[in-house]
Amino acid sequence: MRDRLPFIFIVITVIIDAMGVGLIMPVTPALVRELTGQDISGAAIWGGALMFTFAIMQFLFMPIVGNLSDKVGRRPVLLVSMFIMGVDYLLHAIAPTIWLLFLARIIAGIMGATYTTATAFLADVSSKENRAANFGLVGAAFGIGFIIGPAIGGLLGEYGTRAPFYAAAALALVNAVFGYFVLPESLKPENRRPFQWHRANPFGAFMRIRQMPALMGLFMVVLFFDIAHMVYPAIWSFYTIEAFKWSEGMVGFSLAAYGLAVVFMQGGAIRPMIKNFGERRTTEIGLIAAIFSGIVLVFIKDGWMIFAFIPVLAVSEVAGPAISAMMANRVGDDEQGELQGILGSLASVGMIISLLIMPVTFRIFTKPDAPIYLPGAPFLVAAALTLLALILLIRIPKQDGVSPQTP
Repeated sequence: MRDRLPFIFIVITVIIDAMGVGLIMPVTPALVRELTGQDISGAAIWGGALMFTFAIMQFLFMPIVGNLSDKVGRRPVLLVSMFIMGVDYLLHAIAPTIWLLFLARIIAGIMGATYTTATAFLADVSSKENRAANFGLVGAAFGIGFIIGPAIGGLLGEYGTRAPFYAAAALALVNAVFGYFVLPESLKPENRRPFQWHRANPFGAFMRIRQMPALMGLFMVVLFFDIAHMVYPAIWSFYTIEAFKWSEGMVGFSLAAYGLAVVFMQGGAIRPMIKNFGERRTTEIGLIAAIFSGIVLVFIKDGWMIFAFIPVLAVSEVAGPAISAMMANRVGDDEQGELQGILGSLASVGMIISLLIMPVTFRIFTKPDAPIYLPGAPFLVAAALTLLALILLIRIPKQDGVSPQTP
């Protein structure tokens, strides 16, 4: 049991990272309207700006944190970040103005970069054959965060827009103490390397992509998929409140239900899928599910249909772990932190681009003088971008993808 405690800490860390997104989503519309006085359409732009700030920080700091963990080890980076994250949730809880809330999101974006270190920890302790499955566990933990986060945000949000953040602060601080006692260092001394700014800064990380020609096409697939997939944190709360008149509690419940489906897909279903279809084909299945989901969400008219459709929507979540494993199996053991930092930066760039597109698209199609009233329009944009990712993946030669694993 003691051998499993580090994995438990990593899972809890990823859950809390996910809560940083999921927790704020149900209360964002009400919190932004409280601090700015905007209507739901205008609040979507402010909400997008808050997430944009978070994404910028993730973009800047994920490669730095990933490379720093390649030098000093995973343990100190994870513990310090978790402690500061707990303090930051307290800042969320007391922020009296929109600008202090922006400051809190800046800190949250920096500390949330520990996701890359948590993934690198798993890469350190996993064999190549088990990496996809273990990355799936990370995805499942992220899904659990999307169950707990929205559930706390939705339920406690009924008692006030600040209450959820006090609960999250307590969880982060307790987990930091837990990790101090149970987390070993996973990075072997021979696999450490000096910290180099040209590899750690986000633009240097992208220059590093050019030195991985075998992964270039897969990086583009990841980028298009990330842009499309970020439509959910970008506009889900605003979309469901506008289209179905949901309360914060119902928004949180829908996100929690989705998180439960993600846990099933990434924690259980992905292992047999990769065994039977291979990492490449599993990625294709996930992309196809995402395209279909985006189209369907445009035309859903009743809120109950969302819950009926969640199992199909969750199938798209297998794409991320499968393609991450494809890449992790193609770099050295001393580059896992750097690779995860690059992937984290791509995810942040995807979120940045998505937050420039999706909230504006939502406002265009929901404002009083909208040419066509269509709250689900951003999902159609996401479906088109995912289709581009699928086309790119299909065009990558088989040797640059991944053939099915042998049982």
